[in-house]
Amino acid sequence: MPCRIEAAAPPARPTPPPLPDALAWIADDLAAVRAADLERPRRVRSGRQGREVLLDGRPLLNFGSNDYLGYAGDVRLTKAASRAACAEGFGAGASPLVSGHSAAHDLLEQSIAGLLGVDAALVFSSGFAANAATLAALAGAEDFVASDARNHASIIDGCRLCRAAVGVYPHRDMAALDALLTQAAAARRRVIVTDTLFSMDGTVAPLADLCALARKHRAILMVDEAHATGVFGDRGSGLVEESGCAAGVHVRVGTLSKALGAAGGFVAGHDALIHWLRHKARAWIFSTAHPPAVAAAAARGIALLAEEPHRRRELLAAAAAVRDALAAAGVAAAAHGQIVPVVVGAAGRAVVVSTRLAEAGLFVPAIRPPSVAPGGSLVRVSLSWLHTVADRERLVAALVAALRQE
Repeated sequence: MPCRIEAAAPPARPTPPPLPDALAWIADDLAAVRAADLERPRRVRSGRQGREVLLDGRPLLNFGSNDYLGYAGDVRLTKAASRAACAEGFGAGASPLVSGHSAAHDLLEQSIAGLLGVDAALVFSSGFAANAATLAALAGAEDFVASDARNHASIIDGCRLCRAAVGVYPHRDMAALDALLTQAAAARRRVIVTDTLFSMDGTVAPLADLCALARKHRAILMVDEAHATGVFGDRGSGLVEESGCAAGVHVRVGTLSKALGAAGGFVAGHDALIHWLRHKARAWIFSTAHPPAVAAAAARGIALLAEEPHRRRELLAAAAAVRDALAAAGVAAAAHGQIVPVVVGAAGRAVVVSTRLAEAGLFVPAIRPPSVAPGGSLVRVSLSWLHTVADRERLVAALVAALRQE
């Protein structure tokens, strides 16, 4: 018998009262958001993530999820979570430093360290928290942080939190980065931080060059493997492994919520670094640990990487085939890996293309500012191992048709 959420039907929502005077400015702000074609819909998903998804009661072929290996709805993760919840309860109940660090969390941190081939790892409630807390711990007012212009919002906010001087270098521009680090030679510490696979562009950081610059300037190199973990490398640990640059990367951040199908984030590296972060990473120290059941599901996802290496190989081959098919149809989708962005320019046009795709039965989200720069709005295809050849052919045909309806 299928599982269902046990909940009463929600009550009818009453008409909201007028905004209080102190919040009256919100109405004008929202009007400006709508006028710029930047209003976001509130969607409700029913059922599991998977090849198809039910959004607001409408079945759509799902190209909008980060469930790259198809594990988010996998019953094996559900069973691992259920067993852990039965053994340890659902809520962690406390900060990891107090009593929230469970046997399931301990196994997960060991599994992450083993996957990455490092000494130790620290699990956070989200990848956002992992990035923000780690940067705020690593750098302070006497330090300098160099950040790629297209880094994720969690890195940007971590740079703001740390109070260090921050230099933003043009996307993957190593000459500009070298100049920034030279100018910051007097800083107490220098930190380079970058995504490895950029989530909106599908581009890849030049890891070998970054390692060389980190050595040259005695800088800390911190990378976020959120969209690469599980997909790249012989073990599936990410682009650091695939590029052979593990020795030159000092701090490795990732998520458990994308290819691994669970939830949470992590930081991994030298044992002393992780032990130090247990004393300095405020988002870890002062947050209740995420549920042990979630940790158990994530550990099962990591185990599946070794059991099913064919999934990542087949996913990357499928992504290459989609890019080739789009290019043959005259649609530019230059990217790497399982993320296939198609830049359309104006925010309104991205919404129109996404809507046309939904009308054709496909969920391909419109990505607009602030996720991308003004004028760089796009529709982003996120491929999953679950997609069939027929699904991919349907996607290419629908996308080409949507772009041509001008």
